[in-house]
Amino acid sequence: MSVFADLIGQDDARGVLSNAAAGIGMTHAWLFIGPPGSGRSVAASAFASALQCDHHTGCGQCSSCHLVQSGSHADVQRIIPEGLSIGVGEVRRVITMASRAPSGGKWQILILEDADRLTESAGNALLKAIEEPPERTVFLLCAPSDNPQELSITIRSRCRVVSLRQPPKDAIARLLMDSEQLPAGEAELYAAAAQGHIGRARRLATDETARAKRRDVLAIPRQLTGISACFSAAVELIEAAEAEASDANTERSSAERQSLEMALGKGGTGKGASKAARGSAAALKDLEKRQKTRDTRSQRDSLDRALVDLAAFYRDALVAGFGSPVEPVHPDMVEVSRSAASKMSPESLLRRISAVLECREAIDRNVRPRIAVEALMTRLWTGN
Repeated sequence: MSVFADLIGQDDARGVLSNAAAGIGMTHAWLFIGPPGSGRSVAASAFASALQCDHHTGCGQCSSCHLVQSGSHADVQRIIPEGLSIGVGEVRRVITMASRAPSGGKWQILILEDADRLTESAGNALLKAIEEPPERTVFLLCAPSDNPQELSITIRSRCRVVSLRQPPKDAIARLLMDSEQLPAGEAELYAAAAQGHIGRARRLATDETARAKRRDVLAIPRQLTGISACFSAAVELIEAAEAEASDANTERSSAERQSLEMALGKGGTGKGASKAARGSAAALKDLEKRQKTRDTRSQRDSLDRALVDLAAFYRDALVAGFGSPVEPVHPDMVEVSRSAASKMSPESLLRRISAVLECREAIDRNVRPRIAVEALMTRLWTGN
């Protein structure tokens, strides 16, 4: 199966990338833009596979394709930001690796996910590398958009842009039916609830914990019966995000610490071991800092998914109130949405949607999540 098979609903992009892999319109820097879940990293990874493919097609069968797709190809470097930003040190480290001649593949490839998270100094370092690229190096950047507020205009001008669109619901449903063997009804439900986000649809299809969290979030509007209930709902939402982040990262963080301690000589004896142990404090502190940053980002990502689901509930209620034929985001909550529409005016529903969106923006501006969510729950209760 072609490496482009999972690039759902992106026929134009697939054609451009397939041609480039065959040598038609190839350039050294690419920028993949599109809304969350559209498949930016999937497109970048598929393109990297096609560039390294033994048959120049991204066949998905050769050893080069398998190595890239498994993340173990020596000539494909990937930066996946774990914190809220990508620092210059991380960029310089990977650029150094990407500047080497390919060891076995056709290209030395650097994939940078969430390029909009580059700090100014990191962006400048990357720009210099893109402006003076080694002969066989390719840069593949991913970002939500090429908005100058998110990505340097100069970096964007050095890249060929591949625009991805939100995959259609029907295409995501077919993917879930094929890959997860889901019945049509379930696949359509998760495809709709994911709102065009392929990764989110897969999680809902395969993870009962993700489905339970969604049910809990969609129950919030009926729980807001007073100020005490508002604070309780806020605490539960924050704690659920923290627990999800902890579940996702605890095992990895523990393995990282054990690996570092072993590298620093933990358990050794003698003067050399004692000296190494004394010098290990800074390295362990740096590791803890990076892990804390990763946990913070995971918590915010989890919370943001919950807020998106909540905004969609009020959107469905607004649609139901007007009797619009537009399909709901949450098909399994249609009766609840209609009930909400009968109790709330269109104006109050719009205010609630705005309140959720403003909460997302506040958290993005580093307002403490608990404060932002408590304020949100109060606004959802009062409708102001």
